[in-house]
Amino acid sequence: MRAYPAIDPVAFSLGPISIHWYGLAYLAAFAFAWWYGTVRSQRADSVFSRQDVADLVFYGALGAILGGRVGYVLFYGFDRLLADPLYLFAFREGGMSFHGGMLGVTLAVWWFGRRKGRSLLQVTDFVVPLVPIGLGLGRLGNFANAELPGRVTDVAWALVYPGDVVARHPSALYQAFTEGLVLFAIVVWFARHPRPTGAVSGVFLIGYGALRFTTEFFREPDAHLGFVALDWMSMGQLLSLPMIVAGAALLIWSLRKGAVRHA
Repeated sequence: MRAYPAIDPVAFSLGPISIHWYGLAYLAAFAFAWWYGTVRSQRADSVFSRQDVADLVFYGALGAILGGRVGYVLFYGFDRLLADPLYLFAFREGGMSFHGGMLGVTLAVWWFGRRKGRSLLQVTDFVVPLVPIGLGLGRLGNFANAELPGRVTDVAWALVYPGDVVARHPSALYQAFTEGLVLFAIVVWFARHPRPTGAVSGVFLIGYGALRFTTEFFREPDAHLGFVALDWMSMGQLLSLPMIVAGAALLIWSLRKGAVRHA
């Protein structure tokens, strides 16, 4: 058991402007998506250009930020939204939801695909390998902010969070590793060869949903929500179940259809 590392949430300041680690994590996530998307666009079977990648990252960034905020407010702060509708725009107070961000990105890439004459699944199959590293970086931002405390434990690597008196799992690091590196390895391994349209997206949904569902057992439920189902299921787990089901259905449908995609 050891004290939580003393990390200043502010990475550096430029006059009156403070640059937070969490903001840098988002910036690094979008930079990686642009770089890796450019690499993937140069594959012989790719139908996406460098300009397509730049457009996708731009639209995806808007979808992730706006959808992440709306999703957080609806899934985790709905009571407060009813009391104060302007809470939706309280970005300075923090609060982002992956599931909301995913819906925002889906809408953004749908719009991109409509403009380019490509189906939603063609675009998502190209996009999802770009996502996991950004998710992992976001969790590292959570760790720098001492957010998402884990459940009480006595494991040797447990940390005492600021203002707490008990040791907890460093759950943000667990999720950084699984949602970032592990999910990236799974999706990139599966996408290394041409697959039927929708198959890569299905594997991503299954992988993220299963990994998030598992790591939530080490994360303390949000204090204002607690367990939301069956006296043991957190909101994160509840929202991950439809992802697993939808991913499995999409993967089965895709493999049965058998049309090879081009990404």
